[in-house]
Amino acid sequence: MWFSTRADSRPYHLGTYPLEVLPRDPALAAVEAARPPVVAPAYDRAAEGPLAVALRDYLGIFAANAVRDPAAAKAPVPDDPQRRMVDVKGYAYFMNASQVGICRIPDSAWCSGAERPAGHDHAVVLLLAHGRVPEAGNPARDWVAPAVQEGADCRIGGIAVCLAGHIAQLGWSAEPHVMGAGSVDAERLAVLAGLAVRDPDSGRLRNPYVDAFSLAVVTTDYALAVDEPLAPAALRAKGPAYWLGINGATSGRERRRRQKRATHLGAYPMETVRRVERPTTLIFDEEVPRVPKRAAFFDRALRGDLGEKAQKERHRFAFKQPHTAGMLPSMRAMVPRQDGPVADGSDAARFGDPAANSRALKSLAYFLGADVAGICEAPAYAWFSHDAQGEPMAVKHRYAVVMLIDQEFDTMEGASGDDWISGTQSMRAYLRGAEIAGVMAETLRAEGFPARAQTNVDSDVLHIPLMLLAGLGELSRIGELVLNPFMGPRLKTVVMTTDMPLEPDLPIDFGLQYFCGNCHKCARECPCDAIPWGPKVMFNGYEMWKPDAERCARYRLTNARGSACGRCMKTCPLNKIVTADGPLLQRIASWCGIHAPFLKPLLVPLAVRLDDVLGKGDLNPAKKWWFDLEVVDGICVEPVKGVNRRRLDPSRRLDPAKQKMAYYPAADMPVPNDLDPQPADRKKAMARAAELETPAGAAARHARGEPAPALYTATPPRPGGPVGTAAAPSVYGGSVRAAERTQARDQAR
Repeated sequence: MWFSTRADSRPYHLGTYPLEVLPRDPALAAVEAARPPVVAPAYDRAAEGPLAVALRDYLGIFAANAVRDPAAAKAPVPDDPQRRMVDVKGYAYFMNASQVGICRIPDSAWCSGAERPAGHDHAVVLLLAHGRVPEAGNPARDWVAPAVQEGADCRIGGIAVCLAGHIAQLGWSAEPHVMGAGSVDAERLAVLAGLAVRDPDSGRLRNPYVDAFSLAVVTTDYALAVDEPLAPAALRAKGPAYWLGINGATSGRERRRRQKRATHLGAYPMETVRRVERPTTLIFDEEVPRVPKRAAFFDRALRGDLGEKAQKERHRFAFKQPHTAGMLPSMRAMVPRQDGPVADGSDAARFGDPAANSRALKSLAYFLGADVAGICEAPAYAWFSHDAQGEPMAVKHRYAVVMLIDQEFDTMEGASGDDWISGTQSMRAYLRGAEIAGVMAETLRAEGFPARAQTNVDSDVLHIPLMLLAGLGELSRIGELVLNPFMGPRLKTVVMTTDMPLEPDLPIDFGLQYFCGNCHKCARECPCDAIPWGPKVMFNGYEMWKPDAERCARYRLTNARGSACGRCMKTCPLNKIVTADGPLLQRIASWCGIHAPFLKPLLVPLAVRLDDVLGKGDLNPAKKWWFDLEVVDGICVEPVKGVNRRRLDPSRRLDPAKQKMAYYPAADMPVPNDLDPQPADRKKAMARAAELETPAGAAARHARGEPAPALYTATPPRPGGPVGTAAAPSVYGGSVRAAERTQARDQAR
C-alpha cells in the first residue's frame, strides 16, 4: 500500500528513508560534471578532545585494513545490474548506512592529481546522519560536541571499507574513499547519486531528510543500476506522507520520538521495565566457578577437541560468506587497541559523580551506535580464570558497561536463521561492538581511567552474567542467551570494563521466565535439537534451560547449507521491533508483557499460538537482499550443499524424556593450560544429566548450608604452566597463542 505503518512489505534495498518517492532531474548530472575538480577531502583542524582523537584513530584502522585485491575469479552473480544493486545497497543498509545512492563517475569527480583505477566507472555513495549531542549538564557533552563529525566519519568510513571488501571478494575491483583517505569528490558524487541537492548560492549540500551528515564512497568496476540526481523540489519532502511512513519507510513521528528522548536513554524505553534486586533466575554467586577460555566450545573446536571436521570448519567459519571479507581485517587490527596505557591523573572534580558518569557513558554508547546499554559491577566469576594461552588471569576492573548490538530485524526476516547470511549477521554486530567499546575505552584511558574493550575477538570476561546484572534482559529458554524486552534474542554483546566510578543498574523482570516456560518455539525450530524441551536445571550455580552447547557449536561450525545458525533468534515470538511504526496489536502485547504481568497466564498461550497462525518467524521474501554464496579457497561459488530455507513446523513435538542432552559442568571442562587436543567425552556428558540439581533442590540444599556439588569445581591446571603446541591460525588471523590473543568467542551464545 502507498501509506503504511508496517514495513514488512517494503523491499529491503530501499532503506528506511523514502528516497524512491522524491522527484529527480537527470539534467543536473551535466551541471555537476562541469564543475572543476577539487582537492582530496581531509580534516582542516586538529582533533579536539579525547573522543575525536579516538575516532580518527579507528577510522585510520579501517582505512589501513581495506581489502583492495579482488578475488582470483568472479562470483556467479547475475549480469543484471538491478539485482546487483539490490545486494550492494542491501549490504550498506544492513551495515546501518542512513542512505545509499549509486551513480556513474565523471572524470571531474576524481580529485586533483588522483589516478583513476582502471575500469572504476561506478560509485556507491554512502550517507550517515550525524549523531546527537548530549544535553547540557551531561559530562558526555564535552566529549561528543567537538567530535560529531568524527563519529559519523568513522562509522560511514568503516561501512565503505566493508562494502569494498565484499565487492572485492565477489571478484571485482573496489576502492573505499573515506575522510582523509580518498581520491574522489564525495559531495559531487552524492548529488549525482541522488542523495543531496546543491544550494545554488552557497554550494553546500542539503539532504531532504537529514540536516547534517557524513559521506563515504566506494568506486568500482562492478556494473550496477544507477540513481538520478534529485530535483530541488525534493527538499520539500517532509510532508504528511513522510510523517505517516510512506511505502512502509520509517515515519517522521518515530524519528521524532527518538529525537525527543534524553540521549542517555537510547531508542527503547528500558526505563519503564520493572527493576528487581536480583536476576529472575536463581544464581548462587559464591558457587559459580571461574572458568577458562579453553572451555568455550568454539575454542575447543579450534584446539581439536571436537574432531578434525569441526576444527577444519572452525578455521574458515567467518570466511564462508563474502559479506564478511571486509570486516575481519579491521576486527583483527582493533585487538591491540582494546587496552593500553592510562593517561596520568584524572579530573576527580569533573568525574566524581557516579550517576553522572553513568549517564555520560550511556550517552556515549548510543552516540557511537549501541542499541541498548546498561551498567553493573563485575563479579569475580564473570572474569575468565585462564587466558587462551593457559595463563592465570586476574580480576581487573570493578565496573562493566554492557552494550547490545541488534543483529538487524529486517535481514533476519528474510532469512531462515541458518542460511548464508547468518554468520554475517553475527560478524557485523561484533565489528560494530568492537568499534564502540574500543573508542569508548580509549576515551576513558585518555581521561585517566583504566578501561578495556571486551570483544568477541578477545574478551577477558563472560558476557552473559554481566548482561543479567546490568539489567539488559532475562535468561531465556534458548539457554545461554539473555533476551531483551524490546529486541528479543536478536542481539550480540560487547563490554567495556573500567574503574571509573559508576552507578550500576538493577536487573529487570518482564515476566520472561513464565513466557519461556510456556513456549517451546525455539526448541521446536532448532535444527539440531540443542534447546531443551524440559524444565530448568542448575548448572555451575545458575538456574537455566541449559542447551546442549556441544551440539549447538558443532552444527553452527559444520552447517554445510549456511554460514552459522541463529534460527532460535529468528523464530522466537519476542523477536520483534517495538516502535511507533509497529503493528498496534504488537505494541499492545509488548506493553501488557511489561506492565501487566498478571495477564500472562491468559495472554502467553494466545500470543504463542497467534505467532504461528500469523506466520511470524517464517521467511519474508521482501527482505531477502543478499546473494547466497559460499567462499571456497578464496573464491565465491554456488553453495556446494545448497541453501537452508526452512519454514516453520508448528506440528513438531519432542518428548523431553527422550531428548538426549550433553552437559559439561566445570568439573568436566578441559585442563585450562593444556593446549593439545582434549576430546570431548559426550557419553559422560549425557550421563551427567542424572546428577544435575533441580532449582528447588538446590535452593533447599543451599538453605541447609550444604556445600556446592563437586560438579561446580573447575578442572585444575597442570602444574608447571601451559603445555602443548600452539593451535593453527584461527579464522581471525594469527594464532590463539599470539600476542594479540585473537581467539574467536561467541559471547551471546
